[in-house]
Amino acid sequence: MNKVSDNPLKNRVFFDTSLMVVTAIFVTLYLVSNIMAVKVIGIFNLFYFDAGTLTFPFAYMLGDVLTEIWGFRTSKKIILLTVMCNIIMVVFTYLAVLLPSPDYMAQTELAYNHIFGYVPRIVIASLVGFLLGELSNAWLMEKIKIRTKGKFLWLRTIGSSSVGYIFDSIPFVLIAFVGTVTTRDLLMMILFQYCSKLVIEAVFGTPMAYALVHGIKKYIKRKSETSDEQILEN
Repeated sequence: MNKVSDNPLKNRVFFDTSLMVVTAIFVTLYLVSNIMAVKVIGIFNLFYFDAGTLTFPFAYMLGDVLTEIWGFRTSKKIILLTVMCNIIMVVFTYLAVLLPSPDYMAQTELAYNHIFGYVPRIVIASLVGFLLGELSNAWLMEKIKIRTKGKFLWLRTIGSSSVGYIFDSIPFVLIAFVGTVTTRDLLMMILFQYCSKLVIEAVFGTPMAYALVHGIKKYIKRKSETSDEQILEN
């Protein structure tokens, strides 16, 4: 008589394991991006962008991987989960801003409050851009996949991101930085963010997406075959 722990269905857990790992990194990248976005980087006083631009394209890349392997429905659920995680971060980090510190920690408190006091505005901007950008990116990627009959992954990743970044960059920059920088700098930030994200996606993100999609599919196939053999043996 088989024990409950020997239920063949337990062998299906690898599907959830690979999804869990990608989801964890996806959520982490968005949380990190929102904290990094507090800092604005200027290049030769001509181009301005928030530091979160460096990590954001990799989060988009993982969004592409999620849609490619698990579909739009699963991606949508994870996108909403990421929104919830961002809200949790804002609530508790801002709660800490409101709580007092001892006098000898005044400099640390000032630095903390300066960063995390501004994070709520960044996160609100990010959530609006994130929902508009990521949902349109995932939706369009699946549509392109259907049209191309599953071929040309690079076309799906870059094509969907080129549209998603429009819906992400414009509302994010406007909500996060209106009133803090000049109109010219706002426009330059939108343009530079869009172009830099797309370049990072094309040069680094897409090759990584190819490697991850290939590796995860191969892993799932191998584990699936092993699981089927174990079920037959039982």
